[in-house]
Amino acid sequence: MKFLIDGSSVRITERRLQASELIAGQLLTPLTRYRRCEDVWAADNGGFRQARPKGFSKIMKRQWEFRGQCLFAAVPDKVENHKETLAMWSDYHHLADGYKKAFVAQDGFDEWPNNASALFIGGSTEFKDSKEAEEIVLAGLTEGMHVHIGRVNTFDRFYHFHKLGAHTCDGSGISKYDHMLEKLYKLFKQHESEII
Repeated sequence: MKFLIDGSSVRITERRLQASELIAGQLLTPLTRYRRCEDVWAADNGGFRQARPKGFSKIMKRQWEFRGQCLFAAVPDKVENHKETLAMWSDYHHLADGYKKAFVAQDGFDEWPNNASALFIGGSTEFKDSKEAEEIVLAGLTEGMHVHIGRVNTFDRFYHFHKLGAHTCDGSGISKYDHMLEKLYKLFKQHESEII
């Protein structure tokens, strides 16, 4: 599993210097509005506090030429609410037409839409750390979906989902703070033989 960094080209370069083998590319969001500077990228909808379909749509339109390099586009969702996220999928998935659409799994999850081609594990800390989330990841991998884990800022969470086989992850702390990636990478190297 590798990180997508929500940051500028300078910050991504810094993260690559720290731990190049753990960096996959860039995460674009309507919240931070960084310009795409990586060949490998993905789009989050920036809806941790509230849905931002307009900002998400702008990213989809602006990056259309580079959609083939996009790992996934996380369709707007409602944090900690699967039922509302399903309803929002119906309203907003068209914004990501032409991209690999990611459904964001939330608390109360029971299914993903049949036109989702990627899976993003969101939700509360309790949901993310649950056996249920683990089973959702494994089911998505079995279906051949790209699986991304949100809010990965600690080695324990990284270790858990890396061992399961998730493809990518992100974490605001990892993106922003040197010491967080340094600590995680040090532990990764100590446990490398167990998790590769």
